[in-house]
Amino acid sequence: MSISNFGSRTADAPAKEHSTALRAGSIGVLGILFFVLSAQAPLTGIVGASPLAAALGNGAGAPGAYLIVGIVIVIFAVGFVAMSRRIQANGAFYAYITAAFGRRIGAGAAWLALLAYNTIQAAMYGLYGAAFSGLLASMGLEVPWWLLALATIAGVQVLGSLNIELGARVLAVLVGLEVAVLLLFGVAVLFSGGGPEGISLAASFSPEAIATGAPGVAIMFAVASMFGFESTAIYSAEAKDPHRTVARATYLSVGVIAVFFSFISWMLVSYYGPSQVMDAAGAALESGDSTSFVLGPIVELFGPWAGVVTGVLLVTSLLAGIIAFHNGINRYLHSLALRGSMPAVVARTNRHCAPASAAWIQTAAAVILVVPFAVLALDPVLTLFSWFSGLAVAALLVLYMLCSAAVVAFFRRDRGDAGLWQTLIAPALADLLLGWILFLVVSNFTALIGGSTGTAAALLVVVPVVFAAGVLVEDRVQRRHRAESLGHTLN
Repeated sequence: MSISNFGSRTADAPAKEHSTALRAGSIGVLGILFFVLSAQAPLTGIVGASPLAAALGNGAGAPGAYLIVGIVIVIFAVGFVAMSRRIQANGAFYAYITAAFGRRIGAGAAWLALLAYNTIQAAMYGLYGAAFSGLLASMGLEVPWWLLALATIAGVQVLGSLNIELGARVLAVLVGLEVAVLLLFGVAVLFSGGGPEGISLAASFSPEAIATGAPGVAIMFAVASMFGFESTAIYSAEAKDPHRTVARATYLSVGVIAVFFSFISWMLVSYYGPSQVMDAAGAALESGDSTSFVLGPIVELFGPWAGVVTGVLLVTSLLAGIIAFHNGINRYLHSLALRGSMPAVVARTNRHCAPASAAWIQTAAAVILVVPFAVLALDPVLTLFSWFSGLAVAALLVLYMLCSAAVVAFFRRDRGDAGLWQTLIAPALADLLLGWILFLVVSNFTALIGGSTGTAAALLVVVPVVFAAGVLVEDRVQRRHRAESLGHTLN
């Protein structure tokens, strides 16, 4: 069964005078790739996550964690791409899970996706506010992180209402610059022969190195670095030649980010030395400026100008990721509304063919998630960033597992010309591997959020609660629709 127009209409469609159409054919492989890479925020992943992964995780083995997760996600992507060729929908995960298990389970998955994307975006606002505030402080301006975060939330709301092509161009420039500065650092360390202990593959990529310490923490940040690759399917309604574009952009984004993160983090380990990198990362965290773990070596290699440029690019990297998640969340909400799982008004688009109504909902969610941390004067990196990163990863891993199971269930009914590898072996293997990663993340969750078992439990329980809420709400929606249909029939 080929579902080519999944999510294209609903019985409760918005009034005819309000458009719900997105601009078809407006974005190609590279455009989607830049949206994905900006959601994954390369500079943010290195500067923001690497000190936490090294200090709280497995030290010199962190680069190996990135590579392992990249391999697992590539295996997962085999089934994901197979589904994208049969189901074209800008709802991605929930569209695929709905096709296999029905609308109730699909709605639960959609709510999990919204939880994951909104919380990772809120986490990025925490790091963004801290990084931006620190950058301004170096120039003699003292501005609280939360004020910068709230002002940016308002700005992102405006940008999210503009044409998607403008967004792709802006993100291409920002991503290109941040990748360039990190590659410059990595190549410089590589050709200089590394730091005091030289360059060693085994110190970062051997099984013993990867299993050292708390590998679940490093793996969690490695999974977070892959965040957003599934938006290749979210943009299918706007893609040029969706069948080929989604597949190419998916494999390209996963491959590029896995290799890139592994290489740069390996060069960081080489710069400090495998036996010293964990202490160096810990010292950076204790200093209150975790960015010094990465910015320090860059300044030492290239001079003070490089530190200023990288600091600015870190802020723009975070901004690019925030915008990308804003766009992706909007399209999830838009797709849910088209399916009748949300009020029809949420599906309305503006003159730029952007989901404007959904954008307001996403902006409100960002404010609700960020403001409590500001009111309680909590550290935006050690709480907002680390807590919500962990919650988002846990929700995302459950989504990955549901999606892999959906691939198997969907193609057991109608495999068509798809091969056994794409429809059974790869997705089943991905489910097993993802389950193992989820176990590692949950087992090390307390270490991630600072040793508070109560906080860890409170965050993790949100995942099943949100999924159940989505299922129950969709059940009520379906009951209402059936009652309305029955009423119309009787009349």
